[in-house]
Amino acid sequence: MENVTVVDHPLVQHKLTIMRNKETSTASFRRLLREISHLLCYEITRDLELEDIDIETPIQPMKSPKLKGKKLVFASILRAGNGLLEGMLDLVPSARVSHIGLYRDPESLEAIEYYFKAPTDVADRLVVVVDPMLATANSAITAVDRIKRRGADNLRFLCLLAAPEGIKAFQKAHPDVPIFTAAIDEQLNEKGYIVPGLGDAGDRMYGTR
Repeated sequence: MENVTVVDHPLVQHKLTIMRNKETSTASFRRLLREISHLLCYEITRDLELEDIDIETPIQPMKSPKLKGKKLVFASILRAGNGLLEGMLDLVPSARVSHIGLYRDPESLEAIEYYFKAPTDVADRLVVVVDPMLATANSAITAVDRIKRRGADNLRFLCLLAAPEGIKAFQKAHPDVPIFTAAIDEQLNEKGYIVPGLGDAGDRMYGTR
């Protein structure tokens, strides 16, 4: 699919398989989500711009590359997005963080906002919006809408699993925002869950029902 990157690294796929297994414990699921987020973060930041700076090693002076420009923003869609966020912050601890609180209405499946907080200069930064599941895409679309209203125009979306229906809906709403995911599954069921999927990522991460 155009503007969609599937991260098919063997370690990503191995860890994802264990996460899909219904017998995997809450503690293991949480740990694996953090580990897989490291690998996904490598991929989504692969093309970040660098600039050479002057440093001095214990041996001699040299020019060496560092990230150019302002720090990234990781925008977590609560609550499950925090599972990816924590691992990504392990790799980019200086990143700024935005939280977008959304819940899915059980009848309409529409996303309803209850919380939003973002850096004041988010418009000047690359924003990576994170949520483990791109199912109906209602939450992802709403979150990106909200960030764009703050002036951001350089965005990427990162998820663990995506459904074809969700990708289609997201791309229709935000064709300018690339999607990064570990897998594209078969479809959505009548309740809006990804099939075969891995269940509700938030419930499995926090041990709730």
